[in-house]
Amino acid sequence: MKILVATEKPFAKAAVEGIRRIVESANGELILLEKYTDVSQLYAAVEHVDALIVRSDKVTREVIAHAKNLKIVVRAGAGFDNLDLNACTERGIVAMNTPGQNSNAVAELAIGMMVFMARNSFQSGTGTELKGKTLGIHAYGHVGSLVGKLAKAFGMEVLAFDPFVPEEKMHADGILSVKSAAELYNRSNYVSLHIPATEQTKKSINYDLLNTMPIGACLVNTARKEVIDEEGLKRLLADRPDFKYITDIAPDSPEDFKVFGTRFFATPKKMGAETAEANINAGLAAAVQSVEFLTQGIDRFRVN
Repeated sequence: MKILVATEKPFAKAAVEGIRRIVESANGELILLEKYTDVSQLYAAVEHVDALIVRSDKVTREVIAHAKNLKIVVRAGAGFDNLDLNACTERGIVAMNTPGQNSNAVAELAIGMMVFMARNSFQSGTGTELKGKTLGIHAYGHVGSLVGKLAKAFGMEVLAFDPFVPEEKMHADGILSVKSAAELYNRSNYVSLHIPATEQTKKSINYDLLNTMPIGACLVNTARKEVIDEEGLKRLLADRPDFKYITDIAPDSPEDFKVFGTRFFATPKKMGAETAEANINAGLAAAVQSVEFLTQGIDRFRVN
């Protein structure tokens, strides 16, 4: 049993050591490909392995074509749009993610972003407090539910829209469920995005939707840049000098947004999962899931 960890941006040393213990305790062989600079290196490394673990590395149809023995690929993290699921399915390869492992890190970042924008990006001038403001959570999954819990501790009123989560679950958490995205945005001073990038959601966060938000509103994006209609967002920021946008995923044209000063901020690189705890948790979970599938056929986090 050969398991390849291929990471342009490597796991922390403690995570790699933990992954090695998990693999070797199951009599497997761990192969590391870290900080590779050309996809041809990945093509060569993946040729004879049974499992592939990646972070944000792209597992394309071409990568799959070079993986003659591959049986499972695991993305260490919640999102999995860097995996070509169709190519995996066609080859009978199981694709998984590691839901929940990065959730607390992303949730804390989302709250930190709200504080940052409420306090004028820590520039001079009078800011505002989160207490008493309304937060709308767009998608109430692992991260969204944690954001809601943290926001309530700040004294915020919390609404959520997610047609896939029962109202009873939200109500049990003290969250008010709303019936539509339109209602969520119309009622929220802050909206925290946690929707995936799908054919239905891409560019769905647009001018018309955002323009319904109250005066002084702020959009917080720790999800995916593809869900934002960037042209519409730029137009909104130009039309509404009260509106703010902060994102953990830099837009395609970040220079175009810099004209909006402190009303726009993008992290220099994606920071959502960049904590020591999340790095270790996701890596260990990916290793456990790979071993469990190869030895027992367990595929509870399969996404294809």
